[in-house]
Amino acid sequence: MLTERVEFQGPHGKLAAKLDMPDGAPRAYGVFAHCFTCSKDVLAANRICHGLAERGVAMLRFDFAGLGASAGNFADTNFSSNVEDLVAAAAFLREHFEAPRLLVGHSMGGTAVLAAAARIPESKAVVTIASPSDPHYVVDKLFSEHLDTLARSGEARVKLAGRDFWIRQQFVEDATQHALSERIAGLGRALLVMHAPQDDTVDIANGQRIFELAQYPKSFVSLDGMDHLVTGRDDAAQVAAMIAAWSARYAEKV
Repeated sequence: MLTERVEFQGPHGKLAAKLDMPDGAPRAYGVFAHCFTCSKDVLAANRICHGLAERGVAMLRFDFAGLGASAGNFADTNFSSNVEDLVAAAAFLREHFEAPRLLVGHSMGGTAVLAAAARIPESKAVVTIASPSDPHYVVDKLFSEHLDTLARSGEARVKLAGRDFWIRQQFVEDATQHALSERIAGLGRALLVMHAPQDDTVDIANGQRIFELAQYPKSFVSLDGMDHLVTGRDDAAQVAAMIAAWSARYAEKV
């Protein structure tokens, strides 16, 4: 397996990325969208993409604008810009390698993948891992105590995963504009929903709702015993193996 550093243009500037390539010719290409305020190098992204590459699927993982090594100011980003970043990632693969047939998203990255899939026509299989069923879940879960400040001042400093981030009112307003239930119902791609019953960050009811809204073909995998960030090395390897086995039916070229 070989990992190559690449970059491509997003709506907020250059986006830093890594392309994990298998030893031989890829059976398919995919894009991985990381969790909220994380990066392409978070353990889950790194290990799952490595696991997929070892099984023949080339995976592009990138930092959303304003995070990691990517350009942009996080305070200027929102759910819509995340979707645009995903579309830009797919365009990069399409131009330089091969359009992605597999889309994988972790946590809020999975929510963005659900929204972006329709704009990536070559995608055949979508995977969500511990993902909210609606982008407003993040607002309700993480920003509830700051909503008055955001409405009054237009911005607030919020501690997320031990780090401080500036969040602006535009993020809240943007999150309310996405009717994701309609996107999920009309996804038009094979869907694999993966969620842990014990997830205390994003309740499993979110995964159940995504699954219930989607049309067949769809599958649900309970990640029993795993934490939200899939930090266990064996856990991430297991997730990669399941995604590779499931997606082979849909994402690989006949």
